[in-house]
Amino acid sequence: MLRGILLYLAHNQAMYKIVMSVALFRRMALRFVAGERLEEAVEVVRALNAKGIAASLDHLGENVSDAAATTKATADYIAALEAIASHKLHCGISVKLTQLGLDISDELTIENIRKVLDRARELGNIYVRIDMEASQYTARTIKIVHCLREQYGYTNVGTVIQSYLYRSEADIEALNASHIHVRLCKGAYREGSRVAFPFKPDSDANYVHLSHQLLSKGEYPSLATHDPKMIGAVLDYVGANEIDHSRFEFQMLYGIRRDEQERLASDGYNMRVYVPYGVDWYPYFMRRLAERPANLLFFVTGLVKG
Repeated sequence: MLRGILLYLAHNQAMYKIVMSVALFRRMALRFVAGERLEEAVEVVRALNAKGIAASLDHLGENVSDAAATTKATADYIAALEAIASHKLHCGISVKLTQLGLDISDELTIENIRKVLDRARELGNIYVRIDMEASQYTARTIKIVHCLREQYGYTNVGTVIQSYLYRSEADIEALNASHIHVRLCKGAYREGSRVAFPFKPDSDANYVHLSHQLLSKGEYPSLATHDPKMIGAVLDYVGANEIDHSRFEFQMLYGIRRDEQERLASDGYNMRVYVPYGVDWYPYFMRRLAERPANLLFFVTGLVKG
């Protein structure tokens, strides 16, 4: 119930305006957000790289409904790519298609994402991950990713599949067949039981099943989880099937399980951390609180101390 309330608040515009104006909330969000400026995020990536951890810059924002705003978002993503290249960072970027016009038209979205991918290719084939959003965008997002790969020939692009959706196994089969890189996560949007597993144990079981599918047949899968049980299940499968560490990577979010990030990297596993930044941090922050009780406890403790 609490998770549902937090996910509802993540998209409540009245609450958004209140929280964005309160300095305490902004300060607490920095646990999970690298900063509001690209320069701050670059410094975080530098520090991660120094520990042998790769990164992916995630410029926060979603559901843009104005064409001019999609142009600005496109420029922001390109600026992130140029910062990665100029600072020689071990880093890619994560892109939300609703920032680039998915609520307006597929044509505008493809026009914008092609500009990003072209610049990424010019700068040394920097990797671009097309992020997955709420379930109403899943089919269109996957269709666009296939189009970018097959029609335009981009090889530096992949997407995300969420284990709590019923459709995910079929989606992974199709993506594997096209040799498209997949990031597997549990999913952090509020979804109904018509499209998603309503109970965590079922979603967890599906995550393990899909991770096996990706490790066996996928193209360098990225396994995104902070859950020790999920990590253990992946390591057990990797060991039992003698899968080389170079064939996959673990991923986690900035500010969560930092000790585990460093442990996996020191044990020789490829580790990547998603580094979100930007002024539109509120929906992202609320979803992080909804994901794990430990995140909410951290936040409440900070409020009491504050």
